[in-house]
Amino acid sequence: MNVVFDFGAVLFTWRPVEIVAEVFPERAADAERAQALARELFGHDDWHDFDRGLLHADEVVARSAERLGLHQGTLHELVAGIGDRLVPMQHTVAVLQRLHAQRQSGQGEQGVRGLYFLSNMPEPYARELEQKHAFLSLFDGGIFSGDVKLSKPDARIYQQLQTRYGLEPSRTVFIDDLPDNIEAGKALGWKGIHFTSAEQLALELQKEHGL
Repeated sequence: MNVVFDFGAVLFTWRPVEIVAEVFPERAADAERAQALARELFGHDDWHDFDRGLLHADEVVARSAERLGLHQGTLHELVAGIGDRLVPMQHTVAVLQRLHAQRQSGQGEQGVRGLYFLSNMPEPYARELEQKHAFLSLFDGGIFSGDVKLSKPDARIYQQLQTRYGLEPSRTVFIDDLPDNIEAGKALGWKGIHFTSAEQLALELQKEHGL
């Protein structure tokens, strides 16, 4: 089985509500307003275009600051510092390491065939993660949205990963924290695991896929 990981909120922490509450406390004074601001910032088409490499960081900062009435310098600091907030989730990293060890042990068709990633990640953060985290070398390959100008759940980014690495859909399981992204993979014949915790992931990999 090929195993494909998402990054944000699966292998690396991603807490957008906490970020806006910390950086813009006057606009996110309670949970409801913090959630709304996070959605308006990170869920907007401007941020999605940043994910896809269609907007540079300075452009998404300028547009978002004007649209939301946020201080541009403060928002620039937030965006520039997101790479530092993407901290490895050690329990999930341990699952990845276990799968890699299983693959190295040579269990063949019944075990792990390959380890890959498919992440909506702007190019600046992708390069930062590659430089900072040696455990990413455990992957056989992967795709960042910012590098291919496509993002999940667009079927084309899944197809690119599938074609690039010769993945057989029925022998590929995709792990993501967002149900829509899982469903997009399933539409191509992939298996899917909706991630909620490392413990739940390990159980489903073993129970459903024998990994």
